[in-house]
Amino acid sequence: MSSAHPSRKIAGFLTGSLISKSPMSLITLGINHKTAPLELRERLAFTPQTLPEALLSLKKLDHVEEASILSTCNRTELYCVISDDNDQAIIKWFSQFHGVDETKIKEHLYVHSHEATIRHAMEVASGLDSMVLGEPQIAGQMKDAYALANKHGTVGLLLGKLFQRAFAVSKQVRTDTDIGSSPVSVAFAAVSLARQIFGDLKKTTVLLVGAGDTIELAARHLHAQGVKKIIIANRSVERAQKLAEEFDGEAISLQHISDHLYRSDIVISSTASPLPIIGKGTVERALKERKHEPVFMVDLAVPRDIEPEVSQLDDVYLYTVDDLQSVISENMESRQQAAEQAHEIIDTQVNHFLDWQRSLGAVDVIAQIRQHAQNISNEVLSKARKQLATGQDAEEVLDYLAHTLTNKFLHQPSICLRQASQDERDDILNIAQVLFLEGTSDDNKKSSED
Repeated sequence: MSSAHPSRKIAGFLTGSLISKSPMSLITLGINHKTAPLELRERLAFTPQTLPEALLSLKKLDHVEEASILSTCNRTELYCVISDDNDQAIIKWFSQFHGVDETKIKEHLYVHSHEATIRHAMEVASGLDSMVLGEPQIAGQMKDAYALANKHGTVGLLLGKLFQRAFAVSKQVRTDTDIGSSPVSVAFAAVSLARQIFGDLKKTTVLLVGAGDTIELAARHLHAQGVKKIIIANRSVERAQKLAEEFDGEAISLQHISDHLYRSDIVISSTASPLPIIGKGTVERALKERKHEPVFMVDLAVPRDIEPEVSQLDDVYLYTVDDLQSVISENMESRQQAAEQAHEIIDTQVNHFLDWQRSLGAVDVIAQIRQHAQNISNEVLSKARKQLATGQDAEEVLDYLAHTLTNKFLHQPSICLRQASQDERDDILNIAQVLFLEGTSDDNKKSSED
C-alpha cells in the first residue's frame, strides 16, 4: 500500500495524477488539391490494390496504434493514433512507400494534431474542404476508407469514434443547413435543371455524349434520380461501354447519335471535339419522330458540341456551360452562408468529442472503485451468510451487514477527509460533498414520502 499522505492522495486524484490517462493522440498528415499539384497527388495516391498493404505497413510503425488512409483524386490523408508527438516516422514511411523524395512531400504536406484532426475530419466529411464546396461524394469515400481499415483491423476505439462522429456531423450538416441544396458543379446543375423541367425523372431516357469526368458525374447524379435509361455515346465505344455498365446503360458510337436522338428526353454533351457533333437538322428530325415531345439539352463543351441554332427550335430547351455558370455562381454564395452554419455545428461537435475523450480518463478509476466496493460486499456478505448458517438471528445479521458495509465503504474516505480538513483543503471537502452528498436531500425526502 502506498505511504503517501491521505490528503495528497486525494489531491492527486483531483488533479488527475492518479487517473489512468491515455497518452494517445490523433494526427492527420496529407496533401490535397489546395496544397499539391495534380502530378504530385497522382504519385502519392494509394490504389485499391495497394491500400491493404499500406494500412498494415503503417500500423506496424513504432508509436502508431491505429491507422486509416483516405485516398481520392483530390486528396491523400493518413489518419493515425500515435503514442507520441513524433510525426517524422510517418512522413518517412509515406515517402518510402511511394518512392517520392521526403523534401518534395514536406513542401506540400499539412499536419494536424489532435483537436485540429478532429475538426479536419468533420470538415472533410461535410464537404467543407472539397474542391466543390459541400459536395456529398467525399462522405461516402470516407466511409469506404473507414470500412477498409476496420476490415484489416487497423482502427480501434479512438479512430473508430472519430469517423463515426464525422459521419454523424456530415449528416447533421446536410440536414440542418442548405449546403447541399444548390448545385455548384455543371453536372449537378444540369441534372437539377432537368428536374425542374420534367419533375420526376424516372420516366426519362438520357443521352450522354462523351465519357469524361463531367459526363461520368452527370451519369451518377441521373442514376441516383432513377432515370429509366442512360445511353452513352463516345468516340471510343469501349470506353462508353465501360461507363454504361456501371449504370445498366447502353453504349453507342458518336456516328449513331442520329439513330437514337429521338429516344432521348435529356441530352447532355461534353466532348473535346473541335466541331459541333449535333446539328440543327439532326434535332429537327428527332423532334418529328418524337411528335414534338420536349427535349432538354445541355452543352457543357468548349468549343460547343451542339449547334447554337438548335436553340431556335420549338420544344427544345438548350443550355450552355455559360448559362449554368450563372446558376452556379449564385448557388456558391448560398453554400458559403450554409458553410458558416456548418462550422458552428462542427465547433460544438469537436467539443463533444473532446469531452468524450476526457471522460475516458475516469473509466479505469470508476472500474477500480466498483471492484473495490464489490470485494468489500463479497467479503461482508460471505460472513453474514455464515452467521445465518450457524442459526444467528436474521435481524442481528442484517444489522451487522448494514453496519459493516457502511464502515468499510467509508473508512478510507473518512481518514482522508479528516486530514484534508487539518490541511485546510476546502477544495477536497467541497468535492467530497459533490461526490457523496449531491442529491441526497431529495432522495431522503422521496424515501420518507414512500
